[in-house]
Amino acid sequence: MSLDTVRAEILSLLKKVNRDGMDRLIDFLDKTDFYVAPASTKFHNNFEGGLAEHSLNVYKELKNLTNGEWSEETLIIVGLLHDICKVNNYKVEMRNKKNPDTGVWFQEPYFTTEDMMPLGHGEKSVMLISEFIKLTKEELYSIRWHMGGFEPKENYSYVSSAYYKYPLAVYTHMADIKATYIDETVKK
Repeated sequence: MSLDTVRAEILSLLKKVNRDGMDRLIDFLDKTDFYVAPASTKFHNNFEGGLAEHSLNVYKELKNLTNGEWSEETLIIVGLLHDICKVNNYKVEMRNKKNPDTGVWFQEPYFTTEDMMPLGHGEKSVMLISEFIKLTKEELYSIRWHMGGFEPKENYSYVSSAYYKYPLAVYTHMADIKATYIDETVKK
C-alpha cells in the first residue's frame, strides 16, 4: 500500500471518533513522522511508512478478532494509536556496506532510535493520547499492556491482572502479534 493510501485510510478512521480533542490529536499526528516512520529499526515494518501501516494492520486484526464486541471507536483508538509512542523516535543515519557480488563499498541509509521521551512503551502511548482525548479504562489498559510477554518479567503479574480484567487488552496483544509476525515484513 502506498504511504498516501495508508494515511488516507487512517485519517478516515480517526475522523469517525467523536471525542473532544480528536481534531487536535489528528493535527498532532500530521506534525510528527507518524505516517513516514518505520515500526522498528530491524524487525517488522522497518521501512519508511512502516509505523502507519503497522497501526492500520493492528486495527484490522483487532476488528477481526473481536467480532463486534467493542465499539468501532474503541477499536480505532486502540488499534491505530497503540504505538503512538514511536513518533519522532527514529532517525536516518548512513552506514558503509559492501556489495557481496562486486566487493564495492557503498553508503546505505538505516534507521536508529533516538528516544527523546524515555517513559516506557505502553505508558508513553497512553500519556501521549491522554494529552488530547480521554481514554476509557479498557482502552487505557489495552494500550498500556499491548506488549504482553514482551514486557520485562517484573511486569508479568500486572499484564496478567490487566488481561483478566480487560479482555480487549488480550485481543490487542494478539492483534499486534499477528500483524507483526504474520502480516508484515522485515527489510533485510
